[in-house]
Amino acid sequence: MTTRIPRYFTIQGGSGTLDDRSGGTPSGTNAPSTDSRPTGPRREDRIVGSSQISRDLIQSAMTAARSDLPVLIMGAPGADKMGVARAIHTWGHHASRSLENLSCVSIPEALQGREIFGCAEGVYPAVPGVYSGALERVSDGTLVLERSEGLTPSARASLARAVAEGSYQKEGSSTSSPLRARLVATIDSGSDASLFGSTPHHTIRIASISERSEDIMPLATHYLHAFSSELGIQPVGFTADARACLVLEPWTGDVLELRERIKQAVRLTGHGAISAEALMLATDSDDVPSFKDAKRAFETRYVTGLLRRCGGNISRAARLAKKDRKDFYDVIRRTGINPSDFRSGRGGRK
Repeated sequence: MTTRIPRYFTIQGGSGTLDDRSGGTPSGTNAPSTDSRPTGPRREDRIVGSSQISRDLIQSAMTAARSDLPVLIMGAPGADKMGVARAIHTWGHHASRSLENLSCVSIPEALQGREIFGCAEGVYPAVPGVYSGALERVSDGTLVLERSEGLTPSARASLARAVAEGSYQKEGSSTSSPLRARLVATIDSGSDASLFGSTPHHTIRIASISERSEDIMPLATHYLHAFSSELGIQPVGFTADARACLVLEPWTGDVLELRERIKQAVRLTGHGAISAEALMLATDSDDVPSFKDAKRAFETRYVTGLLRRCGGNISRAARLAKKDRKDFYDVIRRTGINPSDFRSGRGGRK
């Protein structure tokens, strides 16, 4: 049984127009990647939803994209704050410029100033010459400070001062450089939201998926098409039990958990309809299996999906699983699956 694609809302390209559609496959936005290079359309970078909350989110993102003011994006872990940041970059006049993502929690505290602002020669013995920070590298593009709650008070103060004055200084330098970059910061809900101080800025709050259950099936269908396209598979849809479980699942990991569940289910299922089992979601009538039985069931699904995808080629399947061929063959033997059933000319499994 297939799923009829519900109504959803997305922004088309960089035109900044709200596109309300029903059915079919969503059209995409030209969202650059986070490696400072402009890229072509990416299906995964759309803001998708059918709820009023999603409409308000899109309108807030469009408003922020039209200005040069800093943007603070707040949301629960897994709320895909980076997706909204990419959308703001794409819909604004910085779209043709670079987009760089700087994970604040990944930078040692002692080096945060250097990585953001750069440093003059001799400040760090291990760094020969002048070091260009992220603000200089991105120039007049967009710098996304991901998980900005990880910044030290000193780095936060320097950033607030740079935004207020429109200029910044490299560490160890008395020369000011103009702040040309568009600043977007993401922060987990409940963290200190005073990053930009009293300087005017946009604040966008992303509601958790549990607060907008109307968006679950549009998002699930969106990811189904995205990952099926990556694998060259024609998407079939979701079974009735999968649709029911998707809506009832609490999704404690928010949108990114939903995304990863769909991604794995597409890889495991291949050309068939996605079931609740493939999504690793339990129905109310399900008995709780023992750990041993659950592990064996997972191994069977996983091996079946890989061998179907690889046409029964054990070596290729082992490489995709990132396991030694012998170890992977031992897993196959435990499941009782015959790889030859998946090879061309043998009919394959149904």
